[in-house]
Amino acid sequence: MIDAIKNAFRLPDLRKRILFTLFIVFIYRIGSHIPTPGIPIGAVKQLFQQGGVFGFLDLFAGGALSQFAVFALGIMPYITASIVMQLLTLVIPTLEEWSKEGDVGQRKIAQWTRYLTLFIATVNSISMTLFIRRSLSLQLDALRMFTVIITLIAGTAIIMWLAELITQHGIGNGMSLLIFVSIVSRFPDSVVKTYQATSPLVLVLTLALLVLMFIAIIYIELAQRRIPVQYAKRVVGRRVYGGGSTYLPVKINSAGVIPIIFAASFLVIPSTIAQLSGSKLLENFSRSFGPGSLPYMIVYFILIILFAFFYSAIVFNPVNIAENLQKWGGFVPGVRPGRPTAEYLNRILTRITLPGAIFIALVAIVPPIFLRLFNVPFFGEFGGTSILILVGVALESARQIEAQLLMRHYEGFIK
Repeated sequence: MIDAIKNAFRLPDLRKRILFTLFIVFIYRIGSHIPTPGIPIGAVKQLFQQGGVFGFLDLFAGGALSQFAVFALGIMPYITASIVMQLLTLVIPTLEEWSKEGDVGQRKIAQWTRYLTLFIATVNSISMTLFIRRSLSLQLDALRMFTVIITLIAGTAIIMWLAELITQHGIGNGMSLLIFVSIVSRFPDSVVKTYQATSPLVLVLTLALLVLMFIAIIYIELAQRRIPVQYAKRVVGRRVYGGGSTYLPVKINSAGVIPIIFAASFLVIPSTIAQLSGSKLLENFSRSFGPGSLPYMIVYFILIILFAFFYSAIVFNPVNIAENLQKWGGFVPGVRPGRPTAEYLNRILTRITLPGAIFIALVAIVPPIFLRLFNVPFFGEFGGTSILILVGVALESARQIEAQLLMRHYEGFIK
């Protein structure tokens, strides 16, 4: 990895992309510290120490939400809009047709994703502003409320623009990189707190657990089942086309970190409603069903597995893949094309998804259990979701850099 980065900086075009990405990240971090006008930062920090959905969102905002900065909403509205559009593609025929039209259709879907992002940001900013005003007893008139709401929406629009700039002109996926930067920005402070608050033995156990988790996540992220695919030969005039063999890769964890985000978002709904409504009954229920409790862990584990199967079926659609293979003259050796191929791929996907789902569920619940047993501050801010994102984005960025280096190596060889 270090050699790849050194070689990347030797190439002018690739060096320009990396420096552009770092510049965008710098702008993103500046916006995370610019306060929203009319909101007392100190009081907001104390309010957001209660945790719940706001603590979960603050992690993806890099601490900007607890400071109620311009980028307080972070990248989450854009992520939510992207996931919703991906799900709607399965049920809305127009979106399904756009997804099959290549670049033109993808641009249409991207445009509607932006519109949906702004709508979600508007709803979030209004509810967040009303919650802050009620919780802190702020005297905000209509003009100041409008200013705060517009500031938060504009911050989300800028973040969305920055993410797309990284994707187009930088290295890697812009949305993933901004999440990566937001999580890493809180890493030094958590390490210092853990060092000061824990004993040497617990510190060694924490380090050993982190190393084991990183190794296991890397192993699972790179693991895949390779299904052999053979393409039939086609005779056009005097020429013979096709006839090659390849493989269809199926990742063990094809859903990535999305099932954990879905499950965590679903489970923080009761505590969020309790905080927004002020109901004593809901507050008592949210305390008994809070993070770290046994019922919470059991439901959390089951939901992650269910969402993993659900999202894997969306990402890897056996019916569409079987149709595309049949269209291009491809087939799995020993399996008839069409419906039998789809059933075969679905059977393999089900068997592979189960161990992958159990693994990410274990990754999600081990840090909270460790936090409850040893009270390690690090796992109070960094759970399994954060670690999975860090490893996944780092691996993807490394692959992007290596692919760029390989492409330029071949170009130089051809010249």
